[in-house]
Amino acid sequence: MSKNAKIAANGRQPAPGHRLKKLEGRMALLFLVPSLFGLLFLNLIPMLIALYTSMTDWVYTDGLFNWNFVGLENFVLLFQDDVFIQALVNTIIFTVVTVPIGILVALVVASLIDNYCNVKVAGIIRIALYMPNICNIVATSTIWRALYSSYGPFTNLMRALGWSNPPRWLGNENWALPAVILVAMWAKLGYNVFIYGASMAALPSDLYESAALDGANKRQQFFHLTVPLLSATTFFLTITGIISSFQVFGYSKVMTQGGPLNATNTMVYYIYTTAFKYYRTGYGSAISMVLFLILLAITVIQWVHNNKQED
Repeated sequence: MSKNAKIAANGRQPAPGHRLKKLEGRMALLFLVPSLFGLLFLNLIPMLIALYTSMTDWVYTDGLFNWNFVGLENFVLLFQDDVFIQALVNTIIFTVVTVPIGILVALVVASLIDNYCNVKVAGIIRIALYMPNICNIVATSTIWRALYSSYGPFTNLMRALGWSNPPRWLGNENWALPAVILVAMWAKLGYNVFIYGASMAALPSDLYESAALDGANKRQQFFHLTVPLLSATTFFLTITGIISSFQVFGYSKVMTQGGPLNATNTMVYYIYTTAFKYYRTGYGSAISMVLFLILLAITVIQWVHNNKQED
């Protein structure tokens, strides 16, 4: 039956709007195809390969398919591995310190810039603070290694402040992790300030005017207006900061190589050394699966929170 005969038999012709929606759907699918291929071949398939590899004793230098299936043995060994436990603890400490303190300092700095600097000066300060965030981590870490050296500027500053015998920051088991944490917080500060600054620019000014008329000072406005109104931004920075902190690698690699005595060894750095230095590819994949589950849990928390906010 021809198209015209079908139309005659049905007694009606498809509406133009219906045809337009079908066309839009096909176009949308066409635009999504590259992203779906990327998701499939760059994320999903590698993840499945890593999951299978984590249950083998594969050594990548032996070539492909030269592996033995060992089940969950690697995962059992993980929690008997003192180095892995220390790397996990170091990563948690790094996250617990850098995220809340970094966000608190950024919130205060962003508020000070917003309240006491004019537009041009505020822009210059934000850009200056943001520069370390876009600098190469290798260059940043190398500069801070020089600052932390026995007669570097940071160590001499501590002497000038009255500390007669400062430690070897990156060579001391007790001070190496705090030293790396300080660098990471310094580098991340500008990004957080930028995000807070953009959010503060969107806050309703009439609320602050009403609060000022009611006699609220700057401190009261900050705690009773600014902080609650920025709760969504704070949550976003907290979740992304946690995810970023669990993936920290460059600072440990360049500044300390995970030492001394694994004091700055992190989960990602341990994955790197296990898989590419000691050639235990299967065991390294098992560590990466644990890290993946941790980050997945954090992502689910963010997704649930966002859905509640929308409801």
